[in-house]
Amino acid sequence: MRLGGRDSDNFIDRTGQSGGRGGGGISVGILALVARFVFNKFGIVGVLILGLGYCALSGGMSGLMGGGAPTTADSANPEASTLSAENRELLTGTLESTDDIWGRLINGYQEPTLVAYRGGTQTACGYGQAVMGPFYCPADERIYIDPDFFRELETKFGAEGDFAARYVIAHEVGHHIQKLEGTLASVQRQQARISQEQGNRLQVGVELQADCYAGVWAANARDDQGRSLLEPGDVEEGMTAASSIGDDTLQRRSGRAVQPESFTHGTSAQRMEALRRGLQTGDPRQCNYAGR
Repeated sequence: MRLGGRDSDNFIDRTGQSGGRGGGGISVGILALVARFVFNKFGIVGVLILGLGYCALSGGMSGLMGGGAPTTADSANPEASTLSAENRELLTGTLESTDDIWGRLINGYQEPTLVAYRGGTQTACGYGQAVMGPFYCPADERIYIDPDFFRELETKFGAEGDFAARYVIAHEVGHHIQKLEGTLASVQRQQARISQEQGNRLQVGVELQADCYAGVWAANARDDQGRSLLEPGDVEEGMTAASSIGDDTLQRRSGRAVQPESFTHGTSAQRMEALRRGLQTGDPRQCNYAGR
């Protein structure tokens, strides 16, 4: 995708800080599924999603995983950064592009902040860890990504190419859009009144809408001459990424039987369809998945 080397004022680099790594070489996908089960088991509304997650916890994670106050780590020394130039461009260029597009599509759009970190970091939703995958915290309107996830996306899930990674970031921005629209708060209120299985179905709608929003961004990303910034193969890269992180695919990968009642993000087919809808229409009004 031809975004160029743009930077963003809404980017924080914490990669030079010690975050305390976990995982011990175990697949990020398997650990994320375990984390998802634990969060649901203890009644925390929402999940930190493998790869394409959001943190709809409003600080509620602090009781389980530590304090929820925002960190003062934003003054990190940039000279200590461990972020490669390639990953920096990937993160900041995509964020700047999504801000441009959504700023045109939504009146009064408020830009999110993207935080790059290693291993773990403090958020307003509690302590975030890389094994949970990229996630959005609505309490501080920040997206948190350990850039090592992009390597996992390629090596563990076979989703290669820059657009697969940009889709991940754009999905997280989609959750920010949902926060601005009131969707996240509405779904959270509904989940508090229904069973976990019913709540999971609502969660699937939230995730599919964010996938669709990622497609909307890509469809509207154009240069000054109105030409699409998508390159040959980009759509296929996005579809491969969407397919690789469907609930059914992840459950099979972890050696579990497929349990549709436990789905919180949608099947591979559903995620591909949602991304395709956004790409084909370029219209956020067509992304009517959440709350259904």
